[in-house]
Formats: sequence, structure tokens, C-alpha cells
Amino acid sequence: MFEQFTLGIEEEFQLVDPESRELRSHVSEILEDGKMLLGEQVKPEMIQSMIEVGTGICKDIQEARTDITNLRSVLSNLVRKRGLEIVAAGTHPFSHWQDQKIFENARYELIVEENQMIARSLLTFGLHVHVGIADPERAIQIMNAVRYMLPHVLALSTSSPFWLGVHTGLKSYRSEVFTRLPRTGIPDHFESDSSFQRYVALLIETGCIDDGKKIYWDVRPHPFFPTLEFRICDIPTRVDDTIAIAALIQALVVKVNKLLDQNLTFRLHHKMLIEENKWRAVRYGLDGRMIDFGKGKQVPTRELIRELLWFVDDVIDDLGSRHEVEHVNRILQRGTSADEQLQVWRETGDMKAVVDRLIEGTLESVPNEVTLRTSVGSS
Repeated sequence: MFEQFTLGIEEEFQLVDPESRELRSHVSEILEDGKMLLGEQVKPEMIQSMIEVGTGICKDIQEARTDITNLRSVLSNLVRKRGLEIVAAGTHPFSHWQDQKIFENARYELIVEENQMIARSLLTFGLHVHVGIADPERAIQIMNAVRYMLPHVLALSTSSPFWLGVHTGLKSYRSEVFTRLPRTGIPDHFESDSSFQRYVALLIETGCIDDGKKIYWDVRPHPFFPTLEFRICDIPTRVDDTIAIAALIQALVVKVNKLLDQNLTFRLHHKMLIEENKWRAVRYGLDGRMIDFGKGKQVPTRELIRELLWFVDDVIDDLGSRHEVEHVNRILQRGTSADEQLQVWRETGDMKAVVDRLIEGTLESVPNEVTLRTSVGSS
């Protein structure tokens, strides 16, 4: 029934020295071995202390779980051969961006040339979830509707309370760092796919961008693949949380599509209103309150996320993702990675202890030995 709504998950990991607990710019050495094992599923990012892995095109959340846990396992074994560990968190607790090397690549060099210190300081790590949507017109309609729900999803993923050794007071400082780039944040709504394409064409024709990949919105139609790409999340530390969030995102897309099939429309809120809720997710994570614009009042964020679970309840059995989506309740109960990092820091006063906990949590529920899929698509 929902075969077209395939999944692809990309995770950006930190490369950390387990002795100093600092970031290490060693991605070039790891890539050669990684390419032999993972092919195009592993690739560098602009900062050499970051490495990204991505699943193939997954038919359901169970296949996505197998892929993403296996990728974490293989990557961990690869970096350990170099005396390093992988960490999943939106920012490193204390390493400085000025100490990181830029990966030698023409595209990254152009990004640095265009954005200068803004690009060099982007020491952030995210989770991207792709959901397959064959019809570009429907993709725009779904994007318009799900924008409202993006702050709720961000609140579930927060994992970046620290920056350069400072407790920022925010749960997702990564989000604030990333907004320094142009063309970021919540997108406005578009009347149609053609209006979106005209927007992209205008930016290309006027020399603002060379392709649609330089549109970095929190959700966007992917410029090369028939997917809607969700980019708002910090990378969760636990793989079970990544899977739960990916399953929820897929369910939101499918539920909105189902309602559109029934000719049910959505009230499209202006991006400035949605940004108000995004700020609340950035600042307070799950512990804050968001605005329910329908009711015109503030509501505890956890309550709104439970309403979101109710909203998708009628599609998750057909998707086969009830177990994964219901894990969101576990996140609501115990908190996110940001909450756990803050707890460790308050108990120890030691940022290195925070990194130790992150190293441990990154491989929780990850198998030591894996069997990789031989046929890998691109998400």
C-alpha cells in the first residue's frame, strides 16, 4: 500500500580520540578502507573530523534499522583500527572549529570561498531522513503541511547542548550554528512544484547557487532524487532513537498523503510562526512548551508530541513501524541525548566524561559483526 514511501537515512559522525576525547581530522585515512567495504555508503564531509554514512534505499523501517546499525558497526571497527572512536552528537562538547581541517574537495573549497568563516565554523553533525515520493507535485504539498511538525521532531533529536567547552543553555545549539548559512531554516510554502522550480532556477540563473543542493532548508525536495529530505534533526546518540525518529517522519509523510488523497487540506502557517516553535525546541527541547496555533495557546511539548503520535496511529500498522514509532514514548520518558549529556556534566563537571558517555551510547544496540547488503541504492 505504501511501497513508494521508501526510506533513506544519513548520519554524520564525529571522529574522536578516546584518550584526549578531542576531535581528530583523520577522515582521509579512513575513507580508503571505508570505500572498499561500504562503497558510496560512506563519504567525507567538509570538516575532516566528520564522516557520513548513508543507507541504501530501504523498503521499510526494519530494512533501514538493519542498514543503519550495520553502518555504525562497520564504521566503528574501521575507525578503531586508527585508534579512534565514533560519536553521534550534534556538536562536540569542547573541541574548537579552528582546530579542524577542511577536506580537500573543489565543492567544499567553493563553499568556504562563498561563506568564509561561517562555513569553516560549521562543526555540526546532523541526521537526514529521506522519504520517497514519486510525484513532485505531491512532494510540495506534503512539504507544505509537514513544516508545522518539524519543531516537534527536532525536540526529539536534540543532542548539542555544548559548544567550545561552554554550556550554551540550549538543547540544540547545532541548529543555531547552522542558521548562519544562507537558505536555511523552515521553508515557506509553495503553491506548486513549478513555483518551487522557478525559485530554484532563479537562484541558479542569478549566480546565487550552482544547484539545488545549496538550499539547506529543514525540509526540502531533494534536487536529484525523488525524495523529500528532512534535515532539521541533530544526530541522536542512540541508534534506536534515530530509527524511531525516521519511522515517525515516514509516518507523518504517509498520513499527510492519505489526507490529501481524501481532499482534506491543511492550514498552512507562515514560516515565522513555525520558527517560533522551532526556537522553543532549540532552547528547551522536550522540557518546554510550544504554541498550538489551532488553540491559540502554549502547550507542553511532550503533550504535543503525544498528539502527533495519535495523528499517525492509523498508518503505522500498515507501514509495519508501530514498535519503532512507539519508541518515541521512551524518548519522552527518559529525555534526549542533550538531556543525558547535561546530566553527566552536572554530576561530574567534566566535559571528557560527557564524551565518554557519548562514545558508549553511540554503539548501544549496535552489533559487533554484521552482514552488509550487496545491492545499495542512493537515497
